[in-house]
Amino acid sequence: MFEIFGIPSQALFGQLLLGLINGSFYALLSLGLAVIFGMLNVINFTHGAQYMMGAFAAYLLLQHAGIGYWPALVIAPLLIGATGVVIERLFLRRLRKLDPLYGLMLTFGLALVIEGLFRNVYGSSGLPYQVPESLEGGRNLGFMFLPNYRAWVIVLSLAVCLATWYGIERTRLGSYLRAATENPVLVRAFGINVPRMVTLTYGFGVALAALAGVMAAPIYNVSPQMGSDLIIVVFAVVVIGGMGSIMGAIVTGFALGVVEGLTKVFFPEASNTVIFVIMAIVLLVRPAGLFGRTG
Repeated sequence: MFEIFGIPSQALFGQLLLGLINGSFYALLSLGLAVIFGMLNVINFTHGAQYMMGAFAAYLLLQHAGIGYWPALVIAPLLIGATGVVIERLFLRRLRKLDPLYGLMLTFGLALVIEGLFRNVYGSSGLPYQVPESLEGGRNLGFMFLPNYRAWVIVLSLAVCLATWYGIERTRLGSYLRAATENPVLVRAFGINVPRMVTLTYGFGVALAALAGVMAAPIYNVSPQMGSDLIIVVFAVVVIGGMGSIMGAIVTGFALGVVEGLTKVFFPEASNTVIFVIMAIVLLVRPAGLFGRTG
C-alpha cells in the first residue's frame, strides 16, 4: 500500500469511492429537481420525502409481496411517480398561476406530513435492506476494494442521468417540453396536451427521486429521515449547477460528491460545510449558477 500526499492510498481511494456514491445520489436527485423546476417552475421540497418513499416502497415490496430488488427497481419508481401525478393534479395545478413561493410552501408542508406519517408507522430507527445476491462481494483492484453494488450504483446513476439529458435536449419530445415552458399557448395550438405533459413531467421527476431511494436502500438504512437529511445538500447542488439546468445538475452532483469525499481526507472538519461554502462563492461570482442562464 503506497501513500499519496502522506495519506494511505486505500483511505484516499475509499473516500473517493464514497464521494462518487454520494455524488450519484446528488446527481439523480438534483436532476429530478432540475427537471421539475425547469419544466414546471416548481421548487419541489417534497423531493426528499419521495426519495424516502422509493426506499420504503422497495422495502415493503420485499417484506409483503416477496418482490426483490430487480423488479422493485422498476415498480417502486412507477408507484411513487404515480403519487407525484396525483399531487400535481390535486394541488400544484391549482397554484400554477401564483407566485412559485406558494408551490414551495405546499411541497414543504407535504414533505413534513409524509415524513411524519412514516415515522409514526415505522419509527425513527432504520430498517435493513439486503444487497441483491447477484451484486454481493466485490473486486480487489490492488489499491482498494471495490464493492460490486457500489460500482453498480455509480454506473446506473450515470446512465440514467445521461439518458434523461439526451431525452430532454436531443429528442422531439424534449423539444416539446422545452417549448411548452416558453410558450404553452403556441404548443397547444399544435394539438399537444400541455397540462398532461406537465403532469407527466412532474411524475417523471418524482420517479427519479424514487429510483435513487431504491438504489440507496441496500447502502443506507431505510428510515423516514433519510430524505430530510439529504434534501438540503441536494438543493445546494441544484443552486450551484444552475436552477433548471439538466447538465448542470448531473455534472455538479457528481463533482461535489467527489469534492466532499476528498475533503473528508484532507480537511475532515470542513466536510459537512464544503458544499455550502462552494455555493456561497458561486452565488457571489455567478448568481445564475455554473450552468444557469444569465440572460
